[in-house]
Amino acid sequence: MHVPATLVRGGTSKCWLFPQVHMPTDRDRIERILVDAYGAADPVQLDGIGGATPTTSKAAVVGASAREGVDIDYLFAQVGIGTGTVEWGSNCGNCATAIALYAVAEGLVPLKGDRTPVVMRNINTGAVLEAEVDTPGGRVQEFGDRTVPGTLAGGVPVGLAFRDPAGATTGHLLPTGLPAQELPIGELAGGVRIPKSGAPLIVSMLDAGAPVVLVDAVRAGRTGAETLDQMRAEASWLRATRHAAAVRMGLVQPGAEPGDAVPKTGLISPPVAYTTTLGEHVAAHEYDVSVRMLSMNSPHPAIGLTSAVAVAAANLVEGTVVANASTAPGGRVLRIGTPAGVLAVESSGAGPERVTVARAARILCQARILVRDLALPAAA
Repeated sequence: MHVPATLVRGGTSKCWLFPQVHMPTDRDRIERILVDAYGAADPVQLDGIGGATPTTSKAAVVGASAREGVDIDYLFAQVGIGTGTVEWGSNCGNCATAIALYAVAEGLVPLKGDRTPVVMRNINTGAVLEAEVDTPGGRVQEFGDRTVPGTLAGGVPVGLAFRDPAGATTGHLLPTGLPAQELPIGELAGGVRIPKSGAPLIVSMLDAGAPVVLVDAVRAGRTGAETLDQMRAEASWLRATRHAAAVRMGLVQPGAEPGDAVPKTGLISPPVAYTTTLGEHVAAHEYDVSVRMLSMNSPHPAIGLTSAVAVAAANLVEGTVVANASTAPGGRVLRIGTPAGVLAVESSGAGPERVTVARAARILCQARILVRDLALPAAA
């Protein structure tokens, strides 16, 4: 049996998009389809469509929305790698970028001149996002020349704005009520002494775009400008940080098994000179704050957009580890230094009301994905 799907690159991720009309409504059945289609039980996802990295093992079920003022509803899935499971607790801005272009190309929203607006609702979190897809002359583009940090490939320009991003999951921008606090995770995590300096681990826990726990890298004896290889060595204790923060943020009950999708976790530091993964030198004065994030349990090659939103929101709050490290605390435009290069994020309004980033997307292929009969819903 087969299900139709479209592969779209959004920003620095690749997402398989499944039309809602061809998928079940039951999340357990959707999970069975995705696990089978991606080969999710295999750590290399060889016998499936997954890419065996967190940024290429993503999916979304997409359909027209019945809500007034919203064009598209989408259910985001972070498909496990070697786990045979799916994480449902988060959103993905890069996949939202892909969905915006897909919605225009598939006629789910009408073309409107040179830029077509698309309003999307993430079912997982309730977050509402607004996109503007370049459609010059009222036509859908198959190729474009906008690039984003993390890839040399161009794509169709898509502006993406997160509307009222604070508290979508927990109800509060600061779920614990504190801009920064100590977070004990034990002296050893994954065989690594944390922090190296012997000082307490200082973190900010926020919910904006996605729940995040952001670690003061310098207080933890790190630079915050680690390479991807260096970040791999930090993954075990950062994972322990995520799990400890999840309880304090109310994302899981004490004693419950924590997931690896939320909260997003990473290191924050003042800017320092570094070389990107593409070999470009970035001087310290060219950006405002250094960020190194995990995607699931691997180093993110750039930064997830939901994480970028959280970092931008934290920059507006006095006392957070971001505001303390930033050269532009309280600034409406924040230049974030990532392993792939510098990403500019713009905030507006109190809260903030909107956080905007410039992205790019490209439709790569349309396919019929073969899945085992047992993975399909009864009506398929």
